[in-house]
Amino acid sequence: MHKGAKGSPLMPSTNTPPAPSEVTKPSSKESACPYPSKNASSNLPQPAAEPAKPTPSYISKLNPLNYMPASISNVRDSEHQTVSLPLDREASTIPRGDGTGNWEYPSPQQMYNAMLRKGYTDTPAEHVESMVAVHNFLNEGAWEEIREWERRFSKGLGPGWEECRRGEEGAQMRAALHQLRQMGDHPEDEPSLLRFMGRPDEMTPKARMLAFMAKVYPSEYPDNPPFDRHDWFVERKTPGGVKKEVRYVIDYYSGPPEPTGEPVFYLDVRPAVDGPTAAVERMMRWGGDVWWRASGGSVREELAKREAGRR
Repeated sequence: MHKGAKGSPLMPSTNTPPAPSEVTKPSSKESACPYPSKNASSNLPQPAAEPAKPTPSYISKLNPLNYMPASISNVRDSEHQTVSLPLDREASTIPRGDGTGNWEYPSPQQMYNAMLRKGYTDTPAEHVESMVAVHNFLNEGAWEEIREWERRFSKGLGPGWEECRRGEEGAQMRAALHQLRQMGDHPEDEPSLLRFMGRPDEMTPKARMLAFMAKVYPSEYPDNPPFDRHDWFVERKTPGGVKKEVRYVIDYYSGPPEPTGEPVFYLDVRPAVDGPTAAVERMMRWGGDVWWRASGGSVREELAKREAGRR
C-alpha cells in the first residue's frame, strides 16, 4: 500500500481523434437513382426511406485510452469561473503503451472544464490547481507501485518468489540494488501504460470485503471505504519478448490528517485477479511477507551475520 499526499486522469498529448470518414450522396443526376414520375403506376415498388441516423452515445464520445471526453477545452469557458487557471500541462514519468513518449496530465484549466462537464459545478476554481498537484502526485505513486509489481513478476513466478520470500523488507533492499545497477540506463523491459479508466461507483471485491469486516468487527477494521477506484491496463514485457496486458486495480483511501493539518491518502495497488497467475502473484507477495515475519526470518538473518562475523 502506498501512502501519498485523489488520482487524476492522465491524458494523451494529443486529445483530438482523427476525423471520421464521410459518405456523401452523389451530386450527378446521371449517377443518382431513377425517380418515378407522378404518372407511374402506384404498384411500382417505392424506394426505401433512409434510416434515421443514430444519435452518438456518450461512450462513443470518450477517448478509449482513458475513458475521458475525447476533446477537453483548455480555455476559460464558464462564466462562473472567477480566477484564471494555468494552461500548461505537466508530463508524467509514465510511458505510453504506443511508444510515443510519456502520458501528460491535464492542465488545471482542462481539469476544471472536465469537472464542469461531469456535473461538478460546485467546485471552487481557486482550489483546482492544488487538486491537480495532489492528483498528479498520487498517480506517480501508483505507477511506482505498479513498477515494483512488474519488477518482481515480469520474469515469471519463480523469480517472483525469490523476490518475495524474504518479505517486504528484503524485497525493498533488492529493489534498491536493482535501481543502482540500472542507474542511467533505460531498460527495455520497463512496463508501459496502455489505457486506464475511473470506476468510483464500483467497489473492488477487496474493498467490499473490508467494508463487511468493518461492520462485523468495528473495533478491528475501520469503516473507511475508498473514495475512488481506477483500473490501469499495463503492458508487461517478459524475458522472451512476449508482451502481455495486465490489469491493475487501485483503491484510493483517505487517512487521518497530519498534525500540521495536511491530508493523508493511501493507495492499495495490486494486479486484478483476472486469472490464476495474478492470484498466485498476490498470494506470493502477501504470503511471503507474512511467513518471513511470523517465522522470525529477519532475526535468523541477523544471527547468521553475527555468527559469520565471529569466524
